[in-house]
Amino acid sequence: MKKLFYIPLAIIVMSVASSCKKFDELNTNPDVPTTVTPELISAQLMKDVYRFWNVNPTDFGSGNLWAKHTAMLETNPNPGQYYYSYYPYGSFGGFQKLTNLKRMVELATGNPTESSYKGLALFMKASAGFNMVTDMGDIPYSDAGKAEEGNTTPKYDKSADVFAAILNDLKAAEEAFATGVTFGGDLMYGGNPVKWRRLCNAMQLKVLQTISKKITTEQKARFAAIVAAGNLLTEADNFQLVYTENTNASHPFFNGENRRIVIGVAKQVVDFLKLNNDRRLFYFAEPAPYKITGGLLENDYNAYEGAPTELSADQLALNRAAGKYSLINKRYVALRSGDPKLEFTYAEQCFIIAEAIEEGWLSGSAQTYYENGVKAILKYYMTLPSATPANLHGMAITQSYIDGYFTGEAAYKTAGTKADRLQQIITQRWLLDFFQGNSLFSYKTFLRTGLPAFPLNSATSMNPDDPAVYPKRWKYPPSELTTNETNYNQAVTDQFGGFDGINKVPWYLQ
Repeated sequence: MKKLFYIPLAIIVMSVASSCKKFDELNTNPDVPTTVTPELISAQLMKDVYRFWNVNPTDFGSGNLWAKHTAMLETNPNPGQYYYSYYPYGSFGGFQKLTNLKRMVELATGNPTESSYKGLALFMKASAGFNMVTDMGDIPYSDAGKAEEGNTTPKYDKSADVFAAILNDLKAAEEAFATGVTFGGDLMYGGNPVKWRRLCNAMQLKVLQTISKKITTEQKARFAAIVAAGNLLTEADNFQLVYTENTNASHPFFNGENRRIVIGVAKQVVDFLKLNNDRRLFYFAEPAPYKITGGLLENDYNAYEGAPTELSADQLALNRAAGKYSLINKRYVALRSGDPKLEFTYAEQCFIIAEAIEEGWLSGSAQTYYENGVKAILKYYMTLPSATPANLHGMAITQSYIDGYFTGEAAYKTAGTKADRLQQIITQRWLLDFFQGNSLFSYKTFLRTGLPAFPLNSATSMNPDDPAVYPKRWKYPPSELTTNETNYNQAVTDQFGGFDGINKVPWYLQ
């Protein structure tokens, strides 16, 4: 009886399997790829890493508050403006992508593009680690991405060792790109290995400057050697994500008019631009309504007034209702493609080198680098497709304006003090991030240098541990307490006396 039962069952199974196979064959879309390629992995990873984290006008508006570029003019205080956060924890999410980076390189093995993908994987790991170590402190860098090997409780490396490993990975990435060829799936540089090499070198300069309080003589020499070698970013090499008219690739603030009317340009942005007769003011802002009703014209610098970011939310909302502040320029909501998201520019590279020269790390003209950086970003705004004449208040940036920019307060203070010149360099660098949605690094630069001075009012600060100080870091992800408790506790004890707090000072700021 058992044999009689199994024979028809086997026939049924075979028939079903055959039918399923035919169904799959009939329903296979020839236009949909059935295998993963390194290009597909690269494109997805870049989209995940470089686009704004949550593509909507509300969150994009909040994403610009930490660097004091803008102020929310609503009665409900936004923690990002008042030195706290809705979620005061960092993330190790970037390291979850290491497995996909590994797959990307494996799929390119034996292909002419293999070296380029190796370079990309190293760069993306280094970049993720750089963000995490400056966000939180010691992190699991050397053990990251080893879950497949059975290591699910990675040890935390000391910050000094993490920075050294990041620099080594960036150097290795540059060497890989040096032997690489054009590769697919690159949303930033179109697969150009020459541009990636330059970026890897420039990124090393940025990392080295970030540890300026701890930098060694050997590391200063490394900085100088990279500059002397000359294989760095040019004006044509801005590392940027370009938004498009495609509905799936729109600028996050497109069509955000109901958010624009409650976002003011910060007072220290407006004041600096006015002091320097800088026409970026007319690209960033709208005139304050009460200045216009008072008789001033929209092309008058005095028609613009910034919002003090440290005022209470209630007072800011009342002043907005009275027309006392300059709101974000209307052009930011007008075009679906908007402005590109600037990740690393030639201008920033210039300011990094200018600061290093002022600090004595290498010889050269800090003034030349300062002026080249300013001219580059002014030229960038001059050629932006989103900067249409209708939104520039009759004060468009022109080449003749750029040529005459360095007068008065904008002139490099060669006769002033080193502190005066660093104030100019770092403030200009700070402005590069204006309304980019990636203001956290500007905040970290402020923590490192104190420049430009950010206002702090203990009466409005939302810092829960001490409203009289600036937060220095994000706390470690709460999941570490359950998934990696021993290593987490050791890291917090070694660095911060056992308290994982936002006001604790990470190694690079000590």
